[in-house]
Amino acid sequence: MSLDSITQNIDDSVSDFFDPVATAVGDVVFYTVTVFGAELPLIVAWLAIAGLVFTCWFGLVQARRFKLALEVVRGKYDEADSPGEVNHFQALTAAVSGTVGLGNIAGVAVAVSVGGAGATFWMIVCGLLGMASKFVEVTLGVKYRDEHPDGTVSGGPMHYLPKGLAERFGRGGAKLGKVLAALAAIFILFFGLFGGNLFQTNQSYAQIASTFGGEDGFMASSSGAVLFGVLIAVLVGLVLLGGIRSIASVTSRLVPAMAIMYVLACLTVILVNITSVPDAIGDIFTGAFQPQGVAGGILGALIVGFQRAAFSNEAGIGSAPIAHSAVKTKHPASEGLVALLEPFIDTVIVCTMTALTIVIANPASWGEAREGAGIGGVTITSDAFATVLPWFPHLLTVAVLLFAFSTILTWGYYGLKAWTYLFGRSRTSETVFKSVWSIFVVAGALLSLDSLISLADSALFLLAVVNIIGLYLLAPVVKRELNSFLEFVRLRKSAEAADARPEEPEVPATKSL
Repeated sequence: MSLDSITQNIDDSVSDFFDPVATAVGDVVFYTVTVFGAELPLIVAWLAIAGLVFTCWFGLVQARRFKLALEVVRGKYDEADSPGEVNHFQALTAAVSGTVGLGNIAGVAVAVSVGGAGATFWMIVCGLLGMASKFVEVTLGVKYRDEHPDGTVSGGPMHYLPKGLAERFGRGGAKLGKVLAALAAIFILFFGLFGGNLFQTNQSYAQIASTFGGEDGFMASSSGAVLFGVLIAVLVGLVLLGGIRSIASVTSRLVPAMAIMYVLACLTVILVNITSVPDAIGDIFTGAFQPQGVAGGILGALIVGFQRAAFSNEAGIGSAPIAHSAVKTKHPASEGLVALLEPFIDTVIVCTMTALTIVIANPASWGEAREGAGIGGVTITSDAFATVLPWFPHLLTVAVLLFAFSTILTWGYYGLKAWTYLFGRSRTSETVFKSVWSIFVVAGALLSLDSLISLADSALFLLAVVNIIGLYLLAPVVKRELNSFLEFVRLRKSAEAADARPEEPEVPATKSL
């Protein structure tokens, strides 16, 4: 039996097993209600409402403390003896690498093709609200992290849910926290293995095979898929062995390089079509409030924009606190402020640049898709770039590979923390997980488990339900931490001002007569 037949049999068997499960779970998690003719997924409303509540509760922290967040990232308030493993910038890039990826390239095209140009406006709004959710969950992640004797740390909802709820509500809170923490670990582990690993490998291989392999080329064959999977698995395994320090070292270089390259390409397309920019911006704002051809009108554009943004930046999901918890700091709110930059980078900058590129460079493409020619994905984005940079689809393929690789690394770290929470933190336990993770990397290049990915997505957003319950209950703790850090900043600035003030010359005392 050929390798192709074996992989197809495995694929069919897994799909047959998971199809009914994925359908049943998906119907519950992504349950929709019809509002003014538009289908509203309740999980998206749950995420968006949380962002709005935290924005109000913390007094527009994403706007009022944005400058302070940039100062913290630059290391202005670092303390040499702070516990942790990585600096603020490395923690930010490690977390961003788990969100900036295929969703920013293909997901935005889906939003624009379904919701029209106006969906871009609502994506930005959702990204801004998500900044507050990220601030809350990451602050809790750092406050309640576990610091191990070897200097490593573990954080995330598995830790702040049981600790924080026990601290606030006593025995009852402790019991609730343990249940929520176990559920969070299971959901993180499940999505990590299938959505953060298998799906990323599968899609990056498909893009490479399509661009460089051809239908009959070596890369399009099963042998090419195996070679690709093994190569990525080896690279991932080598980085994972080094822990978060190694992951942060790679992502702190990879993520900025990817983001800069991608944004520069967007800017190139926009500048070449500079005369079309005012009309494109007009389309975005007009489409947000007077959408044409969008099911549900204004609400339809809003729902599509919120849905894609929420899925892209993962604000409120509880995944980012795992990476941010490794930061070197004595002040949990300092990293919470750093984390609010994450949705800004992911959604407000990268997703907006993608949407502008599509709307400006190839309006016919997204217009046709929106009006019934089908929902477009990465091909719409690629076609938009090709209008100005005919060679860019090949470079985009490289970007997709790098985005996928960084996502696999970050979710490998998230999955490891969930695994050790459930099965214990030992060398043997960690080796088992890393071995399983690497095997899944290879499998991702061979299989197309659509139903399994749907089930994994369901697990991810079930995590949002679990996590946000805890965020609501622990919001007062976050407010105290923010006030404490702001007081620290005030005292630091006062001390710096005093040191910078020139000393007044001493006036000799006069003798009294």
